Amino acid sequence: MSPSVPLQEMIRAIRSARTQCEERGVIQRECAAIRAQFRQADNGGRSHNLAKLLYVHMLGYPAHFGQMECVRMIASPRYSEKRVGYLGAMMLLDEKQDASLLITNSIKNDLAHSNQYVQSLALCTLACMGSAEMCRDLAPEIDRLLRASNSYIKKKAALCAVHIVRKVHELGELFAPAARSLLSEKNHGVLHGAVVLIIELCERNPETLERFRKTVPDLVQIMKGLVLSGYSPEHDVAGISDPFLQVRILRLLRILGRNNEGASDAMNDLLAQVATNTDSTKTVGNAVLYETVLTVLDIKSESGLRVLAVNILGRFLLNNDRNIRYIAMTSLQKIVGTDHNAVQRHRGTIVDCLKDQDASVKRRALELSLALVSASNIRSMMKELLLFLSSCPPELRAHAASGIFNAAERYAPSQRWHIDTMLHVLITVNTDRATRPAALSHMGFSPSRLTSGCPSAQSLVQVACWCIGEYGDLLLRGDCQETEPVQVTEDDALDALETVLQSHMSSPATRGFALTATMKLSTRITDNVDRIRSIVSIYGSCIDVELQQRAVEYNALFKKYDHMRYAMKKSTCPVSDPVPVYDKGGVTLTLSCEKQSDTGLTVTLTASNATDSDISSFTLQAAVPKSVQLHMKAPSGDSLPARGTAKVTQMVVLNNPNKSLNTSFNHYHSSMLFPSQYLPVFCLQRLRSYCIFLKTV
Repeated sequence: MSPSVPLQEMIRAIRSARTQCEERGVIQRECAAIRAQFRQADNGGRSHNLAKLLYVHMLGYPAHFGQMECVRMIASPRYSEKRVGYLGAMMLLDEKQDASLLITNSIKNDLAHSNQYVQSLALCTLACMGSAEMCRDLAPEIDRLLRASNSYIKKKAALCAVHIVRKVHELGELFAPAARSLLSEKNHGVLHGAVVLIIELCERNPETLERFRKTVPDLVQIMKGLVLSGYSPEHDVAGISDPFLQVRILRLLRILGRNNEGASDAMNDLLAQVATNTDSTKTVGNAVLYETVLTVLDIKSESGLRVLAVNILGRFLLNNDRNIRYIAMTSLQKIVGTDHNAVQRHRGTIVDCLKDQDASVKRRALELSLALVSASNIRSMMKELLLFLSSCPPELRAHAASGIFNAAERYAPSQRWHIDTMLHVLITVNTDRATRPAALSHMGFSPSRLTSGCPSAQSLVQVACWCIGEYGDLLLRGDCQETEPVQVTEDDALDALETVLQSHMSSPATRGFALTATMKLSTRITDNVDRIRSIVSIYGSCIDVELQQRAVEYNALFKKYDHMRYAMKKSTCPVSDPVPVYDKGGVTLTLSCEKQSDTGLTVTLTASNATDSDISSFTLQAAVPKSVQLHMKAPSGDSLPARGTAKVTQMVVLNNPNKSLNTSFNHYHSSMLFPSQYLPVFCLQRLRSYCIFLKTV
């Protein structure tokens, strides 16, 4: 292929390549020919070759060797070469390359050129790739062009000034006076550039923002002219007069009116006029209305105007375009906290969006629906949310369940309703549609019925087991005040747990919950302790190591510390019955506790000596986890007289500010075996360590 072929010929040859290797070969041969011609002193086809090189660059192949040719062509007096040179500079050069500094002088000369199109080339290039150094050097020239009489140049200069302000913030003050004067122009292009420049200046300097607040009346007049003007073929887009300029002015008004009463009052009437006179049947009109809504909601607008803005967003929710529905719900989500009642009027439409096929719209509808839940609509909204939960996508299920739980806890009309709702959610998210009706039929019954109703829902069965073990005494008592009591016996509760333990559908973790719940019941029932001991002992030889270890530990509690079970069972008053904690070699140690607050407990340790000889240098030591604060007061003495003639007492003050569980034992075991109202373990050391659990009632 000859290096002098036209650009169209080269493009045709590249596109006709059947493989990437063949395409690469064509480009390499052409680039070699272009290099050879660049090295020639008198090259009449420089613009032709650089244009071909720019096409190669757009295909992703290296073209950096054309950078210096761009610099030479920019300095050319011929417009055709200068145009291609500036285009090449915008594509091949950036501020990080030293070659970009070589064109600074050429740009400065062209900014003073008599031809407006040459000036335009220099302005576009500086706005595209001008470095901070170039911006500092050429900023005075741009300020001069902002005051020129040519509207075409002023428009380009305004956009170039925006780039300079972004690169060098302190130069913004240089352009502020000229930007203010541009607002009196009639040319829409100049006005658009001026508004963009003012937005940039106001966002970067609070002092400049205060000065430009005086321009609000001027901006209002410009906007009114656009809204009320008749048909203008030069600026009309789908029946809207210059929507691009309208959107820019609305954004600037939003910045100027934010947190300012005076500026907001000056634009309230205009915003109401735009909101009522703009056609919402076209996408262009919706764009203007959306910017109007954002402005109304961001400034200190009147309450009636804010309601109008929310109603516009409500109409957006009915639009067939999913993108419009999405941005409407995004905006409503931001203002639901401040304009809750106004958003509530569109609750039905928002709930209907939960059925949308688009996943992003459905997620936004869920978030907004959860935000609309209140004490007055909790029942109706919960029905809709539970219906959505039963068919929502898996990726939204966790978020929906969490939101429903939070709303139910916050606005529950009754405790019974709260519990029913939580059970409904647990059943819905943990069972498939086939077993869900059977599970729901047991909603009003005891946890044991719920367990047997859906054995395939492992998480739900685990919750039910925990409830049976934790609140077994209340279950057996059956004195619920809000519904008909269900008579459950000790055998019923144990039968349910045994069913879980023996079911082939139960996972090892579920069996662990059931075994721990069975052990908990030993402190909550009176007649079936032997049966519990028998159940626990069976699993001491279980093949599952975790379950076997748990059973062995529970058997140890039965054998070594069985006397503590009844003390814990009776400890239901602020001042407990003394508990024996040590009895060996004639030395007896008892403990009694008294609750001082929700997190504090005072423990009295009493030691006596039943032997025939005195014990001297007697001390009591205590250790607690890091989460518990310990303060030991001075003992009544350091010797124990023989034959129990006198006793030694010592006060210990325990504080559990975080109500955390004991961490010195296996956390999983302790959290399942002992509920949160039990104070963490503290160790009493005399001849050996001894651990007990204390209950703060």
